[in-house]
Amino acid sequence: MITTKQILHARFHFPAADAGLYGQLLDLAGNITPRVQPIPPDAADLDITGALRYWQCGAEDLAALLRMRTIGLHGVRTTCAVAPNRMLAAMTAASTPFGAAAVLTEEEVTDWLRPRPVAALHGVGPATAASLAAYGLHTIGDLADAPLPALTRIFGSATGRALHARAHGQDLRPVDAHPVPKSLSAGHPFEADCLDADQHHRALLGLAHRLGASLRDEDRAATGLTLTVRYADRSTSTRTRTLTEPTNHTRPLTGTAYELYGLLGLQRARVRSFDLRAEALCPASEARRQLTFDAADDQALAVEAAADRARARYGPDAVRPATLAGTVTR
Repeated sequence: MITTKQILHARFHFPAADAGLYGQLLDLAGNITPRVQPIPPDAADLDITGALRYWQCGAEDLAALLRMRTIGLHGVRTTCAVAPNRMLAAMTAASTPFGAAAVLTEEEVTDWLRPRPVAALHGVGPATAASLAAYGLHTIGDLADAPLPALTRIFGSATGRALHARAHGQDLRPVDAHPVPKSLSAGHPFEADCLDADQHHRALLGLAHRLGASLRDEDRAATGLTLTVRYADRSTSTRTRTLTEPTNHTRPLTGTAYELYGLLGLQRARVRSFDLRAEALCPASEARRQLTFDAADDQALAVEAAADRARARYGPDAVRPATLAGTVTR
């Protein structure tokens, strides 16, 4: 009986000019397992955990089947790697020879991970890698040995915990046949160039209200928030902030939007429009909410849930913040 997930990461090697071929290759993958997540422009993750029993073969055999079909039907070579989760599968594929296949078993994960550079981990970019190096954390093994409290103190709670988990080979992201969009936005154009800070705040509240409702409707959560302001002279200003924790709730989205607005230091600015964009979306099931003893937080969430039920039954403007009474959704 299979108890460990088996994720196959496939990278298709085809000319960039032949972009239409990508969909046909995904269809081939879908004939092996229905759980295929596209990773444009040339890769995909396949959850083959259940497919192994259906096909009555091993992971190497399914990888060979995919490679044989892509080259036999389309002349496309495919690099395949199988591992217990998406992060490990992608990392294994990155170190697999062109057009070949590799399998990383659960027992091999620790020894395989430890000597590799921290930059190889999912979500670790050049800036984070440089910060880790400044603290003497050059390899994944160094990072795995670092105390969790130290990591959360240096990088914040969410990032510190994520780095600690990934260094130990953990990745809870599921293979989603309907992948999460990278961003979701809402805009507010003013009827006339607006200088009134109160009107600015009212518009931002409306955007956060709409954005939060859309995220909850799609069962997504935002990891970051970006505010773009367009002025009367058509110039723009943009500010971005990573959220303390992924969320789809209106209250923290509104608070962050106000903070971004405050960072701009607008004084008598003639604002033509606002655009508020939720960044780096993830499934809401992956979001973790920090528990507090503030009763106002629980009350706000209860009101929000009731408002969502009313919106679902009576329409998007059935329940809105009192400050927005009389405004029209754009």
